[in-house]
Amino acid sequence: MKKIFVDGLTGTTGLLIHERLSHYDQIEILKIDEHQKKNLNEKKKFLNAADIVFLCLPDQAAKESVALIDNPNTKVIDASTAHRIHKDWAYGIPELSKDHRNRIMSSSRVANPGCHASAFALAIYPLVKAGILGNDYPISLHTLTGYSGGGKELISKYEDSSEFNPYLRGPRHYRLGLDHKHLPEMKIQTGLSEEPLFNPIVGNFYKGLVATIPIKMSLMKIKKTGREIQQFLADYYKDAYFVRVNPYDLKDNLFEGGFDVTGSNDTNYCDLFVFSNEEKGTMVLMSRLDNLGKGASGAALQNMNIMLGLDEWTHLI
Repeated sequence: MKKIFVDGLTGTTGLLIHERLSHYDQIEILKIDEHQKKNLNEKKKFLNAADIVFLCLPDQAAKESVALIDNPNTKVIDASTAHRIHKDWAYGIPELSKDHRNRIMSSSRVANPGCHASAFALAIYPLVKAGILGNDYPISLHTLTGYSGGGKELISKYEDSSEFNPYLRGPRHYRLGLDHKHLPEMKIQTGLSEEPLFNPIVGNFYKGLVATIPIKMSLMKIKKTGREIQQFLADYYKDAYFVRVNPYDLKDNLFEGGFDVTGSNDTNYCDLFVFSNEEKGTMVLMSRLDNLGKGASGAALQNMNIMLGLDEWTHLI
């Protein structure tokens, strides 16, 4: 019987992890009394009694919780940004490479990736690794995401029933200081020499995320057509259970000429698409996932399954 403790149970990610854990046999969920969760001595007992701890906390609080753990057998999956570029922490996208998977399997410290960063890395990492894109390629991207990624405060603003709710007027670009907290992992975990130019956009829908990455074929280090890139990605991810590379088929990948941002919702899949115009030498990679699934709680449970030696899809399909 494995003991699991979710530190930060009131947030969106923590609640979803807790809900999914209820489906597991041979797991005991440790629950701290609501009035004791800020009592560090009491919290320390729970952290050190667990086989696996999920941290669903702000960055500083996550670091403080890690510092309280002195049991060498306690493993940690941190959903915050705090440890995503820390050299001693495994980065929690097992599909990126065998090394990533093996490190997650053997590590006691795993940093769960960000939702935007997951979509970006799954599209770009293989191309940089293979030298198709140089690590100095001037990458830009935008993401369109549902408002649930902003947590309870943003959810409440979008779901405010006021007659003239300004949040419902249209999609909103944000982090226009170009300092999004996922940028460091986007750069380091994909092997880029520079951070990408990243513009996130939030829309009036609850969940779903797509990263759109334009590529100029003339700037590729190894020149390939859109169809060849689709085939390369399909070969790269052929054994990855939760990454689906969609066929190179413009019509079948669209809904009445448009792209469905929510098409991967309620799954733990990342769906990759390649669109291109060979005459113009342009290409667009699109990477879609559920920001609360593969982008958060689903990824955390997938990492736990790997760490416990379970089938990675356990209770995720």
